[in-house]
Amino acid sequence: MEDWVAKRAATLIEPRRLKQLSARSDRHALTQLATQLAALGLTSAALASGIWWLAVPGFMAQGILLNCLYAGQHEMSHWTAFRSRRLNDWVGEAIGFLMIYPARWDRWFHFAHHRHTQDWDKDPELLVRGPYSFASWLFNMSAALYWYGRGRSTLRLASGIVPAYVWWLNDKQRGQVIGEARWHVAGYAAILALSMMAASWVAVEFWLAPMLLMKWFHQLQNVGEHTCLTHEPDTLRNTRTLRGPAVMRWLVWNMSFHAAHHSFPGVPFHALPELHEEIARQVGPEMPGGGYLAVQVEIGRALSAAGERLEPVT
Repeated sequence: MEDWVAKRAATLIEPRRLKQLSARSDRHALTQLATQLAALGLTSAALASGIWWLAVPGFMAQGILLNCLYAGQHEMSHWTAFRSRRLNDWVGEAIGFLMIYPARWDRWFHFAHHRHTQDWDKDPELLVRGPYSFASWLFNMSAALYWYGRGRSTLRLASGIVPAYVWWLNDKQRGQVIGEARWHVAGYAAILALSMMAASWVAVEFWLAPMLLMKWFHQLQNVGEHTCLTHEPDTLRNTRTLRGPAVMRWLVWNMSFHAAHHSFPGVPFHALPELHEEIARQVGPEMPGGGYLAVQVEIGRALSAAGERLEPVT
């Protein structure tokens, strides 16, 4: 995936410049990961303190930080965070366990999404969800069924069942994702057993409950990336740039610059702002984008206007 570049975008950045932007940086990766883990330490301390006025904001912040750790897993999937491919794998797998989202399954799912973005027949994200109606979009934004889907998928893989829509895995990869899911299930079973033996709710209070209940916040990024954009194979038109404060860019590892990422997926997260600026200078207002909430309002209006025709295809 690191050498796969969108056809139209390939003409915008000179090869020498692209090589510069694609340089991995252990320093940037460690700083990003360490600051997010430190923030989780602070929110965990707030929850553990028992101070009543810290309970709700601490819970919400804990859930947001946990969900946005997926951005790190995503970066590891591209092997673009650390210089060592093995280190990318190890960190990605650790985050995947925390996210209830096995890393190898996610990597190959995501690669297929990149190569066939917005293709109704081949993009795994579209194969999983189908076209949005206004109601299904609202339901998806609430994340009410998200964790059911994640748990069901992991359990089915652990049982040796690969979904029928999966076309992108070869036989070796199918065996690997099944084995990975079994290790995940064994790990979750061990945590459950230890929690019951210790009569402890720590795993629920500090991990599962905030992560599950605050997923809706992370959906602002997930749903905003492509929904209601063209289904033509042009990453500068079928992918949005999401604008928000610096803290949001930090939380999502600069994935707010999503059009730049889809156009040049081998460029690490820390170089995406610079890459985006270079692309935007040439493409201009043609690139779709907007603020996180404004984009959802735009999507809601488009879906409402579409009515029974479901998600508009532009």
